[in-house]
Amino acid sequence: MSKLIRQVSIETPAPKLKDCVLNLVVPVPDTPAQGARILVVYAGACYRKNQSTSISSISSQLSDTGDITTSLHLLAKQMQSGSFTSISEEGPDSTPPQHHQTSVAIQHNPQAHQGVRDGALFPGFEVAGVIESLGSELKPDCGFKVGQRVILYPYEGVPHGYSELMVVPDLKYLIPIPDELPLAVAATLPTGALLAQSAIIAAHKIVDELLKSRPGEKVKILIVGTGGLALWAVRIAAQHFYTPATKDKIQITVASLRDEGFLVAKKCERVNIVQWNEDLYEKQLIERTHDACDGLVDIVIDFGTTSRSLHRSMQCLTKGGHIFISDEVAEKLLPKFSKRAEERGQTIEAAPTGTIEQLHQLVKLVSSNEIEPPPHSVFPSDQAADVVRKLASSEIPGRAILKFHDIE
Repeated sequence: MSKLIRQVSIETPAPKLKDCVLNLVVPVPDTPAQGARILVVYAGACYRKNQSTSISSISSQLSDTGDITTSLHLLAKQMQSGSFTSISEEGPDSTPPQHHQTSVAIQHNPQAHQGVRDGALFPGFEVAGVIESLGSELKPDCGFKVGQRVILYPYEGVPHGYSELMVVPDLKYLIPIPDELPLAVAATLPTGALLAQSAIIAAHKIVDELLKSRPGEKVKILIVGTGGLALWAVRIAAQHFYTPATKDKIQITVASLRDEGFLVAKKCERVNIVQWNEDLYEKQLIERTHDACDGLVDIVIDFGTTSRSLHRSMQCLTKGGHIFISDEVAEKLLPKFSKRAEERGQTIEAAPTGTIEQLHQLVKLVSSNEIEPPPHSVFPSDQAADVVRKLASSEIPGRAILKFHDIE
């Protein structure tokens, strides 16, 4: 009989699903001949998208953007009561009742319950761990060794989840973690931080062009959201743009979506803050943003992306300006807003996920303290259900990290 290992699956809440956190037992996967098997130590607590997509847009905001809307409050209340009703624009979900037993043995099926997946605004993992074994066909000089601390690049085709042990088919997807970088912090880099960095790099090209074409004028950047993505973007933007040569030529403003994020964002030096209180009328929020930014901005990086926030961002953007949104929401929102953007002479584009090389660079910047990571809280993996409830109620500042093993 195959050895079994523990696996945690955090599914997107669905109608009549009593608990969206499942503890499973699955066979130990074999180590790929040219790859490695990783002992997962820390992982970002995010939803894995299941077959029910009725509230996937809300689950995407729980883990990173933290946008407290009426729907989010409804979701939190439903989670506390153990019952769910569909709040999809498409109408009620007809999914039949589901019952799950905690800690059950299941057949190894690559499509079923593959564990905690980062089902936020981007595909991929947020895991950090150590190499448990290397493939039989690898040579001693392969560049990695058993016991080495690593994170995983979210490559195309990465399985939709993880367990205590996970396999990687090729060593090129592993990024070494230096001893001075805590593994819990490293676990936040492969997806959220990488996407934020990729957006800043894309914006940097536009900034350079504007500085050349408009000497003497400041380039204004608006970052929307105060969850993990936006907080990473603020810190990475400061590192990129507040250099001796450009620190007086760039203005960064954060549009905070909630009070907790407002307080956290205020800790960032040389960054303006404007609070987007959803209780106010749109006209008031737009005027408030214009005042904070001294007029219209040149670039918006919108990580709180809903139709409402994107529409508001366009009202704060100058003609010829650029808006960057995440790739997953771009598929839904670009068809709705492309014509309006064209009429306003604005460009909306999806920020790329980020490359392996960029993730290597990000590890260096964070480990050398050139970029300070946003706050995070670590919880034992057996508290995953409680963590999800707190995420739904926005009770956890910054990121929530699950701890599977104690090796430090």
